[in-house]
Amino acid sequence: MENMPLKTLKGNNGQIELYGSCIVIKRKGFLAKLTHGFTKGEKTISFDNISGIQVKKPGLTSGYIQFSISGGNESTGGVFQATQDENTVVFPHKKDYPIAEEIKSYILKHKRDSTLVSTSGSSADEILEFRKLADAGVISEEEFEKKKKVLLNL
Repeated sequence: MENMPLKTLKGNNGQIELYGSCIVIKRKGFLAKLTHGFTKGEKTISFDNISGIQVKKPGLTSGYIQFSISGGNESTGGVFQATQDENTVVFPHKKDYPIAEEIKSYILKHKRDSTLVSTSGSSADEILEFRKLADAGVISEEEFEKKKKVLLNL
């Protein structure tokens, strides 16, 4: 890992440092310790282990950047559950959104395996809503999969 990060995003519950082939999530500050515990320090994630990235723009609630890890179990309940997810950093200010998008774009561009799923908060929210409709039997599983592919631009 290089000495200096290419980008740094400081959030409420920690910070992300972007390096050439990995990210480091650090849990610094009182809120980070409160939501993630006092024993968690930092976590390094190689681009090759990232299977998806979701960025939600701040609005009425804080925004966040969430990394899905192959075999991981990420929170999918929005910003309130995202604060508890170990692969998520929450940021309250709109000025931080472009940094989160730059981190996402860099990883998409430099990941060796191009099967990474990238969604914005709105597409992910729509997918969750369609999932609920499918689970309730309002739409078929086939209709859900078709809509999901459209929303993910697959």
